[in-house]
Amino acid sequence: MPMKLLLFFISAVSLNFAGTALATDYAALAAQGYRWVIVNGPYACFKEEDVERIVAHHTDATELDVVQNAACYYLIPGTIAKVISEDPARGISQIQLGNITLRVWTYSRYLSKSPIPDTYGVIETPGDAADPAPATQSPSPSNR
Repeated sequence: MPMKLLLFFISAVSLNFAGTALATDYAALAAQGYRWVIVNGPYACFKEEDVERIVAHHTDATELDVVQNAACYYLIPGTIAKVISEDPARGISQIQLGNITLRVWTYSRYLSKSPIPDTYGVIETPGDAADPAPATQSPSPSNR
């Protein structure tokens, strides 16, 4: 009986450490500039002005225009993004998403430092999505 108790105790302790080892430190990711998208819509644009326009006058016509002509992308809740720069006065952030190689602008309020599950209930981490390129990479002048 003491041997079974000892084995049970060792198993419980090792399972606890295994769970801790597999856990992701979301606070550390947030400290590195990662955020999770909390909004659904065309709120990631190459130009800051386009983000402000879609938010200020969000109609179906404006949404269609910014997606077709202003090169705006849809944000999907739970997608992980890397914040490249922020403009606190205007409340916007330049971000890089794993599946878009160029940087885009969005409102900072659409990003969370706390993890948000995606459509499948999974919390994305930088290794899950195509990891955004390093912050030293810049878009080509023709795409600005």
